Amino acid sequence: MIFGNLFIITAASGAGKTSLISQLLARDSQVKLSISHTTRQSRLGELDGEHYHFVSEAQFLEVLNAGGFLESADVHGARYGTSQSSVDAALQAGYDVILEIDWQGAAQVRNIYPQSISIFILPPSVETLQQRLNTRGQDSSEVIAKRVAAARAEMSHVVEFDYVTINDNFEVALQDLMAIIRASRLEAQTQLQRYAHLIQKLT
Repeated sequence: MIFGNLFIITAASGAGKTSLISQLLARDSQVKLSISHTTRQSRLGELDGEHYHFVSEAQFLEVLNAGGFLESADVHGARYGTSQSSVDAALQAGYDVILEIDWQGAAQVRNIYPQSISIFILPPSVETLQQRLNTRGQDSSEVIAKRVAAARAEMSHVVEFDYVTINDNFEVALQDLMAIIRASRLEAQTQLQRYAHLIQKLT
């Protein structure tokens, strides 16, 4: 059986991670995004099962206490978690799976899946990050200042990741992500398994 690869993609808020992953999914049908569980209320336009699995506190704790989450975290008073059974099912079906999580979640996942491949997306500068957050028009200057400070703390963990790409040019950063995924599929162990019949003939 051919198993897919597990990718962890992390970035500070405003680095363009969500947009890059959206385009990656549109261009590669063998990649699936893991949908997290959360106890927070859905926002306008968010759909259950597409953006998040929206669950109650009791439902979340039931899965958590049963050891059903690969990683979990409390963020701004809400709980978030990644279902291990959902990830395993997609990997066993041969899909590459992306986890869009922070550095703390990445550390939890690496303990369970040491073979996972982690990617950190950086902005070209702190000024660019701040400008992108301002352009969203969603937060006050005080909130943005806090987000930038949190982003700098998050980016200090970049050394813990396998790959780093800088999102200065969107298309270049997207191609970087696609190259990492394509290269992982060509690793000898995977290819020897996928083409065992051919290799047996050749050797």
